[in-house]
Amino acid sequence: MTGAASRLVGAAEKLLGAELPLQIRAWDGSQAGPEGAPVLVVRNRRALRRLLFKPGELGLGRAWVSGDLGLEGDLYTALGAISGLIWERDEAAGGSVLGALRDPEVRGAIGELLKLAGPPLPPPRPPEEVRRPRHRHTRRSDKRAISHHYDVGNDFYELVLGPSMVYSCAYWSESSTLETAQRDKLELVCRKLGVREGQRLLDVGCGWGSMALHAAREHGVHVVGVTLSEEQATYARKRVAEAGLTDRVEIRVQDYRDVSDGPYDAISSIGMAEHVGAESYLEYARDLYALLRPGGKLLNHQIGRRPREDESEYQLDGFIDAYVFPDGELAPVGTTVTQLERAGFEVRDVEALREHYALTLRRWVANLEADWDRATGLAGAGRARVWRMYMAASALAFESNQIGVNQVLALRTPDEGTSGLPLRPRTWHG
Repeated sequence: MTGAASRLVGAAEKLLGAELPLQIRAWDGSQAGPEGAPVLVVRNRRALRRLLFKPGELGLGRAWVSGDLGLEGDLYTALGAISGLIWERDEAAGGSVLGALRDPEVRGAIGELLKLAGPPLPPPRPPEEVRRPRHRHTRRSDKRAISHHYDVGNDFYELVLGPSMVYSCAYWSESSTLETAQRDKLELVCRKLGVREGQRLLDVGCGWGSMALHAAREHGVHVVGVTLSEEQATYARKRVAEAGLTDRVEIRVQDYRDVSDGPYDAISSIGMAEHVGAESYLEYARDLYALLRPGGKLLNHQIGRRPREDESEYQLDGFIDAYVFPDGELAPVGTTVTQLERAGFEVRDVEALREHYALTLRRWVANLEADWDRATGLAGAGRARVWRMYMAASALAFESNQIGVNQVLALRTPDEGTSGLPLRPRTWHG
């Protein structure tokens, strides 16, 4: 009798219309596929039921997070192969699913998978999946989304991020370590903002306080950092106290929309604007504009995506929306610049750091894999698998120019039009 692995490979190749670039090892111990390729481990029939009841990315994600699917071999090679066969194929195919079902080979492959899957009962969703309908970006829903992502445990984030505790892309040179590259990124932000001793800086989405600490310690700035995460705020306040900077740094659990003690000389928003949402972005930009004094600067550090021919077709990534960043939205950098300008800002500089984020993510994945047993003990096996998958897949997305990250320097230009910037302002690169 033919093993389950060969049957799975045959069905998959009929569905995909291409040779499978992965080996498959099935629950019965059988293995099939191209020699030397990474191995997709189908640990049980439940994995197939997850894929049949929720075809595509979310079904794969559920099978991965639950441990029903696993990978052996190079993770990046395997993800690259899966991406080329499934995600990119789905995007190119558009709405041709019904047409594919008219193909007798496709129907036969689905029938084979149904036989292999066993009784047709949908498995329960993994507990790590967000179980709520998508909300608009209200204060309440945003706080829940932030808590889902960041209140995982500070010890877990220390393991992944390293001592810098910075959860955004670092700024690399050939000799950088993760810690020095993150320090250089924080310094780059401070130089772009031109902060000086005695000035006031608002750090929106302050995380574990690294930007606030750097600006206060290295530049003598008075900083207010705001976050919606209780765990982040507790950790950041402890770091501030240990550094002896309580007279210069205040950490608040506060929505940026509720900050009312401006004006500030500068605002940093690093890896936060992705949570704002398209419908609320202009409000976000106007709120920050209102909090700056005339001549004040905003540094907006934000992940962006490639524009679409029809922007109404943009959909949130199913796996990331369900497991990583609920309600997170990406916009093209041109849209971000336009919204900042509509709010009144004068955009003075845009710098793309796409390759820097890919390097950062690969270091985070390496940290996670190097201490995997501790990571699963801290956050649970399902959550650790979520982070490993999303960070590795994101690294590939940055490397292939599917997404990017940009620092936008914007100015609340005084009425008389004097920017206060030098004629050749890019002195921050040193």
